[in-house]
Amino acid sequence: MAFAVFADGSANLPKEMLEGISLLPNDYTVDGVPQTYWGDVDDFDGHSYYESLRNGSVVKTSLLNTQLFLSRFGLVLTQGTDIIYVSMSSGISGTYNAARLAAEELMELYSGRFVHIVDSLGCGFGTGMLAVRAAELSRKGVDVREAAAILDAEVPHACQYFTVDDLNFLKRTGRVSGMTAKIATVLNIKPILFGDSTGHIISCAKVRGRKNSVEAIVKFYEEKRMEKEGAKVYISHGDCLKDAELLAELVRQITPDVPITVCQHEPFSGSHVGPGMLALFFWGKER
Repeated sequence: MAFAVFADGSANLPKEMLEGISLLPNDYTVDGVPQTYWGDVDDFDGHSYYESLRNGSVVKTSLLNTQLFLSRFGLVLTQGTDIIYVSMSSGISGTYNAARLAAEELMELYSGRFVHIVDSLGCGFGTGMLAVRAAELSRKGVDVREAAAILDAEVPHACQYFTVDDLNFLKRTGRVSGMTAKIATVLNIKPILFGDSTGHIISCAKVRGRKNSVEAIVKFYEEKRMEKEGAKVYISHGDCLKDAELLAELVRQITPDVPITVCQHEPFSGSHVGPGMLALFFWGKER
C-alpha cells in the first residue's frame, strides 16, 4: 500500500470493510467499569448494550490521547510508511486535536515522513466511509499528499442524518436543554439531526412520531444524494433493527442499485445518542 490508513472504533466499520484500515481503541466506562472498544462491530452485542442504557446505566467516554497516537503511528513511521488518520469530528471531540499535535511532533522526529489527520466532521459511518475511501486510494497507489487533498475535499460530501428516540441522552451531553427534552418527550417530537460544515451536531427538522422521522431522513437523502461511482449507503441503529430495515427499504425505492450496509451503532458515540438512534450516511452534493 502507498500509505497506512488509521481510524478508530467510532468509525463503525464491519469486518468486511476493514481491508487496509488499522483501528485504534476507544476507552469508556459503564457504571464506572472500564471498557475498551476495539472496533469489532460485528461482535458487538448491541442489544445488551443499549438495553443497559435503557435501564439506566451511565456511560462516560474519553478522547483518544496524544500518547496513543505517538506510540501507534511511530511504529509505522519507523518502517518508512506515511500515514493518514481519519478522525471523528473536531466539533464533538478533542480527539482530532490530540491526533494533530501528535502528527506535528512525529513529522519533526521522522524527517521526510508525512502524517495527515482528516477531520471527518462526523462520527460513526461519517468517519468510516472516509476511512474506506482512504484505503481505496492507498491500494491504488495514490501519493499520500494527493490522497490527503482528495479526502479533505470529499469531507463536505460525507452526509449524515439521524434521529433519536430519547432526547435525554443528548441532554446529558449538553446538545439540548432539559426543558426541550421534556417538551419533546411529552409531544412525541423527533428531531432530525446532522453534522454541519463545522462538525457540530445541529437540528435541521422536527417531526412528530417515529415513522415521520424515518421518512424525513429519506427525504434528505433524495434531495442531497449525488451520483458517484461506487456510491454506497450506510445505516446504523441503536438496537432498532426494524426501523433500520424500513429506512433501508425506503432508500432502495429511490436508488435500487446502490448497496446498503446496515449494522448496530458502535458503543462509544452510541452512548451520547442512546437506544433508538437511527442514522443514514451517504455521499451528497452538500451537507
